Amino acid sequence: MTDADNWLERYEESHQDLQNPLAYWVAAPLLVFGLTGMLWSLPIPHEFELISPLLNWGSAFLMATTIYYFIISLSLAIGMLPFLLGLATLQLWLGNSGYHPFAISITFLIAGFAGIALGRAAEPRSVFQDLQLVMIAPVWLLSRLYRRFGIPI
Repeated sequence: MTDADNWLERYEESHQDLQNPLAYWVAAPLLVFGLTGMLWSLPIPHEFELISPLLNWGSAFLMATTIYYFIISLSLAIGMLPFLLGLATLQLWLGNSGYHPFAISITFLIAGFAGIALGRAAEPRSVFQDLQLVMIAPVWLLSRLYRRFGIPI
C-alpha cells in the first residue's frame, strides 16, 4: 500500500457518513485557504526577505505541501497544482488589496471549520481529526473525482 493509499484510506474511513457532503466539499478548501492565509500573514525573519519577497510562512507551507503531495502520489500532486497555485495567487492578491489579510483568513478559517462541523453533524468529535488532516482533505476530494472519472491515483 502506498502512502497516498494509506492516507486516503484513513481519511475515507472517517468520512463515510458525512451528514452534508456539499457543505464539506465547500468547507475543506475554505479551511485550507484560511490556514494558508494565517501563515501568510505571520511576521517573517529578515533572512526570508533576502531570499525572496514571496517567501513567507504561508508560501513555505505550500511548498512543503506540494513536495509531500509529489512524494505520496504524482498524479494527485499534478492535479493539486492548480489549487495550490490558486491559493498562492489569492494570498498575493489579498496582500496587495486594501483588505486586512489576517482578518479575512480568520473568517475563512471559521467558515471552513463551521462547514466541516455542519458536514460532520453526525460525528462532531471527528471535526478535530479533520483539522489534523487539513492538507489531506483537498487531496481526498480530488481522489474521489479521479475515481469517478477513472483516473489512476
